[in-house]
Amino acid sequence: MDIDLPFVLTWAVLISGGIWLFDAVLLKPKRVAARVSSPDVGDDTEDHKPILVEYARSFFPVLLFVLVLRSFLGEPYQIPSESMVPTLDVGDFILVNKYAYGLRLPVLGTKIVEIGEPERGDVMVFVPPHDPRYFIKRVIGLPGDRIRYVNKTLYINAERLPYEFVGEITRTHVPTGMVYSAREYTEEIGGGKHFTHRLGRVEAPAEWVVPDGSYFMMGDNRDMSEDSRAWGFAAEDQIVGKAVAIWLHKDPGLHWPTLARNRWLQEEQQ
Repeated sequence: MDIDLPFVLTWAVLISGGIWLFDAVLLKPKRVAARVSSPDVGDDTEDHKPILVEYARSFFPVLLFVLVLRSFLGEPYQIPSESMVPTLDVGDFILVNKYAYGLRLPVLGTKIVEIGEPERGDVMVFVPPHDPRYFIKRVIGLPGDRIRYVNKTLYINAERLPYEFVGEITRTHVPTGMVYSAREYTEEIGGGKHFTHRLGRVEAPAEWVVPDGSYFMMGDNRDMSEDSRAWGFAAEDQIVGKAVAIWLHKDPGLHWPTLARNRWLQEEQQ
């Protein structure tokens, strides 16, 4: 079962803060008054403060700090699938910049401060329309763009993206252990280049027009990615942040973490 950590964390902050505030405003004055009228009652900082209030006062600052950090600055995620191979592999831990596209309220996702907007070629974390879990894909189409996908080739507003063949590669599919071959290309979009993989899957030509407040998303592993071709567009109010770096990698199973894949994702576009 997937846990909605921002939701849980937000409620933990509200509950612990509410308990602390309730005690400070209503209960503590009564304890202080009782101590003044009856010196034998003892010091408020010792035995007479409820244990629940002690816990709330202790945990509230820590929970608030973590909530602010995760909601407005950065957050780590682990890549669970091969949809973004070869850019991101299964087991990569990525750092997501939460303020790149504006500051948003936790849980609600409402933007409260404008900072930037997604650009073509960005690797973005978001919540798709059909699944409550976080997805990570590449931004292909912006609001108003006309996207065509024909013979594994992308056209944006009738302009074909530049491609360059790199070579044939062999990979092992992580969940099944199946060995397969793919053709690797560089694709240029948004002023940068990244690698993509193509298999032999046949797809009918398709075309989309990106509506306002939405983005067309695709995985770099084009034939192993469930993306906007299948479920539609990523909504602007469901954006989580921009993936900026790989900071750790751990292969599935009993393997030690490694720093061998560490890099800034911007480096792929140089």
